[in-house]
Amino acid sequence: MEELHSEAQQAEPPAPKIIGLTGGIGSGKTTVAKFIEEFGFPVYYSDDRAKDIVNDNEELKIKIKELLGEESYDENGVYDRKFVAGKVFNNKDLLQQLNEIIHPAVRIDFENWVKQQTKYLVFKETALLFELKLNRQCYKSLLVTAEDNIRTKRVMDRDNKTYREVEAVMEKQMPEKDKIKMADCIIYNNTNLEDLKEQTEKVIFAIE
Repeated sequence: MEELHSEAQQAEPPAPKIIGLTGGIGSGKTTVAKFIEEFGFPVYYSDDRAKDIVNDNEELKIKIKELLGEESYDENGVYDRKFVAGKVFNNKDLLQQLNEIIHPAVRIDFENWVKQQTKYLVFKETALLFELKLNRQCYKSLLVTAEDNIRTKRVMDRDNKTYREVEAVMEKQMPEKDKIKMADCIIYNNTNLEDLKEQTEKVIFAIE
């Protein structure tokens, strides 16, 4: 009996289920992520972590400089997002090569993060869930979406961008209709924050 009890104590808890959280520019993805945290579930912010990793990982720095040039980092050794964005915005091949450098490092960082979590659900926030087929590594995918005109206005107001600037970014992203077809769960953010929070609560607690 003592031996059985000892084995039970040593048994590892089941791994949490990974929910991929995504949404196009202006969809409200980050707001939904904050609501999810309020409801007690951990969120891994892939885009934010990538920003840290490209500055902290010396091996990545070397590879990115080799790909895009020394100007990829400023005189203080800090990743120059504006310069890099300008280099890859209209160059799919360069963008793919950059992703192939950064995303494996983010994946490892995420896997280490998951091992530290104790909740039965964890959320991986990423703008490129479907584009990079990361949804295949998730138990479920959760899409935050909104009508294009609403998303455009939000970004124009938030980032002080012109309609054409926002449109150019949206044209580079996977169409919403395609994401909707692929998503397991969908939150429509077309009204107000109260409704958005209610939808978020309903959706995440319905995941089994």
